[in-house]
This record gives sequence, C-alpha cells and structure tokens, in this order.
Amino acid sequence: MHPTRVIGLISGTSVDGIDAALVDISGTDLDLQVELLAGETYPYSAELRERILAIGAGTAISMAELAEIDDAIALAFAQAAQNIQIGYQPATLIGSHGQTVYHRPPRDKGLGYSLQLGRGALIAHVAGMITVSNFRVADIAIGGHGAPLVPRVDAYLLSHPQEGRCIQNIGGIGNVAYIPPRRDDWLDKICGWDTGPGNSLLDLAVAHLTAGAKTYDENGNWAASGTPCYLLVEQWLSQEYFHLPPPKSTGRELFGVAYLHQCLQDAQAYQLSPADLLATLTELTAASIVHSYRTFLKQMPQRVLLCGGGSRNLYLKQRLEALLESVPVVTTDEVGLSADFKEAIAFAVLAYWRYSGIPGNLPAATGAPQAVLLGEIHQYLF
Repeated sequence: MHPTRVIGLISGTSVDGIDAALVDISGTDLDLQVELLAGETYPYSAELRERILAIGAGTAISMAELAEIDDAIALAFAQAAQNIQIGYQPATLIGSHGQTVYHRPPRDKGLGYSLQLGRGALIAHVAGMITVSNFRVADIAIGGHGAPLVPRVDAYLLSHPQEGRCIQNIGGIGNVAYIPPRRDDWLDKICGWDTGPGNSLLDLAVAHLTAGAKTYDENGNWAASGTPCYLLVEQWLSQEYFHLPPPKSTGRELFGVAYLHQCLQDAQAYQLSPADLLATLTELTAASIVHSYRTFLKQMPQRVLLCGGGSRNLYLKQRLEALLESVPVVTTDEVGLSADFKEAIAFAVLAYWRYSGIPGNLPAATGAPQAVLLGEIHQYLF
C-alpha cells in the first residue's frame, strides 16, 4: 500500500504562527507509520496575531470583523500548505486544525463549544486540495470536550511494550496523554486531559514586562535567573480547575490576560523581581503538570515525553525533572517523533483517519460517550 501524503496545519493557543508538517502516512492504528518530510512554522503578520489575541482575551468585535479575520486566517493557512510542499511531490490531503479563539468546556450536562477560525472550504479552494477541518465539533456535539484530540494518535505512534508513558504537550495550554504499556487491554487504560497553563502565562508576562518588545522567554533563561516564590505557587494551585477530575479542558478563557493580572496582583505582596515572577509562573506550569499526574493517574509514568514549544524551555524541563524526581523527562525527538511538529503531524493523521472513515477521538480523554469521525471534509473542485 502506497503511503498517503498529507499536510497537517495548526496554530495553538500561544498564537506563535502556523505549524505545518508534510508527512507520508500509511497503516491505520497499530500499524500506523508516519514519516515527516518537512516541518516549518509560518508566523502570522503582527497585525493578525494581535487581532487573534484580542479576540481570545474577550475583545468585542462585529460579525463583519469576525468574517474578515476568519478569511485572513484561512488564507494564511492555505499559504502555509502551499509553501511546505515546495521541492516535494504534492500532497493530496490537508488536515487543518485552524486557530482556536474560544473554548467553553461542557458544564452541568450542558454541551461545550469550541470555535476554530480559518474555514476549511476556503483553504481547500486556495490550496487546491481536499481539506479536513473543524475537528472538535463532532466530539462536542455528543457531549465531549472536543479536547484533547491527540491522545489516540499518541497511542499508536508513541506507545511502548513495557513502559507507561505520559506524552506532555506544552503549548499555550498543557495537555497530557497517559499511554500504558502496550499489552492486555492497554487501549482501554489510555487517558488524557488539559493540565492547565503551558506557555500562555509565561508569554503574556514576558510581553507585559518588556512592553511588547519580547513575546517569550527563550530557553527559559530569564526565569532561570530568578527564584520561585513557592508560597504563591501553592496559592495558585488552589484554583478550582486543577482539582477538577478528568476529562477536562481549558484555554485562554481561563489562563489568559485576566488570570495573569490576578497573578501580578497576588505577587505584589512578595515584591518579586521580573525574573522571580517568571520563575514563579514557570514553577506553576511545572507544578500543575506534576500535581495532575499525582492526583489523577493510577500510577506514575515510567517516562515523560515532552513536545510543543514549551519542550524547548530548558528551565521548565529542569523544573519538571526535579518535581518528578526519578521519572526521566525527554522530548519526543528522542523517540523519533518531532517535538516541534507533533501536533501538526497529529492533525495530518486525524485528517487521514477521517478521510479513511476511522474515528479519531478517544472517549476516555474527551469525555464523549463513544468514538466518532472527526472533521468536516471540503472537496476541492477543479
């Protein structure tokens, strides 16, 4: 069977830009094989990024402005799909996650809601190929959170015969998939959830502290020069979300600008330097991840595999290693799957599964009552 060439596209809650992955995919589940041919991040224009962040922070806009931004994101995604193929045989399918601007988890038996901009029909038309998009809505429609959606992909690409693993993505928001050793009824024991803030508060704090001159703490160097305030971390960990049992999901609606401002207000009593503040916020990300493992997993993992932009934050990685004590912390690069482009690869796989008629969600992770086909297929008309 010849592999299918697919492009995966995603911009996460950090709104850093569009991650594009060009991959060859074959197999279906346990025989799933993925080869990354090219991966690239295409930044948004500064103006578009600011408009997206403003929407995520709750800024009111008109329907006309929403339509304009929706189109602008779709065109940026289509351009990324075209660019990633340069020098390669063309792909036949695109999986586009789009740009999340709003996420409301289900509460009290009510349905959740999640909005990703960058409409698939326009991407299909401009890029000239079949596009699968809007992956979250089918899971949400039957009562799930629509997140996290990557655990089923993780299960087939990153499981191990003897080793229980946590696959920890650290984007703007952190999410985990626990993959037990690949034996007996291992598929029934997989679970996953959003752990809380990843880079979101760190990036917002850096932008605040530098008046917008910087957007992130490279390698965590600034935070590493400070000292965490553990009393503050303990206070922040009392936040309700950290104690909600999985399945659960979150976003910038909770861990965004308003949350940072509350953190800044809380920190005033301790007279923290900018470096100390960043060290404390980094500690919150690390501590919330480890707290969720210890609280909600039946057993701790034997290894943690990091991916996403936060996997490049060396100070954050060191703090995770320290808090996890004897559990090794490495990146997915070290087991053969790109840490930078794993999420984009995952949405290429989800599109491949959707086009093949294979369900993509993992009910234990999203809270949905059953597995369903994820994504809407947009045909390209010649």
